[in-house]
Formats: sequence, C-alpha cells, structure tokens
Amino acid sequence: MISCVFLVLIVELINSAIEATVDRISLDDHRLVKRAKNIGSASVLIGLLNLVTSLGTGPTELTSWKFYLFPMSIFRGSMAFQRQ
Repeated sequence: MISCVFLVLIVELINSAIEATVDRISLDDHRLVKRAKNIGSASVLIGLLNLVTSLGTGPTELTSWKFYLFPMSIFRGSMAFQRQ
C-alpha cells in the first residue's frame, strides 16, 4: 500500500514537471499542449485508482478500506475485545 502512495506521488511530480515545462515553452493554446496535460492527468488518475484498489485487496483487516472508513468497527469483532 505504501508503494502505491509513493507511486501516486511520483506520477504527480512527473505530471507537474510536464505541465511546468509546457507552460515555460509557450502559454498559447495548442492541441499538443492540451494533449500532453491530459495524458499527464490521466496517469495520475490511474495511479489513484491503483491506490484505491490496493486498499480493498490488502492481506489483513488493517489494510482494508473498511478500516479507514470505520476504524473502531474492527475492534468490535476482534477476539481480544470479546468476553471469554
């Protein structure tokens, strides 16, 4: 999961570098400039989708998306908190 977060950060940095380079070259509207920015944004979206899907397929209950939405719900069903 941590590697997916780093992947999103790396892709975002590359996207920002592409956008800064394109803006430095020319501020005029051009179809190739628009295409480069759209492709960079799409790569960030794919990285985020990869992160979201990896949250739901974790090997333990702590990496599940349920843990992030309902953190106290995992303790209700835990064996450590049930009466013996």
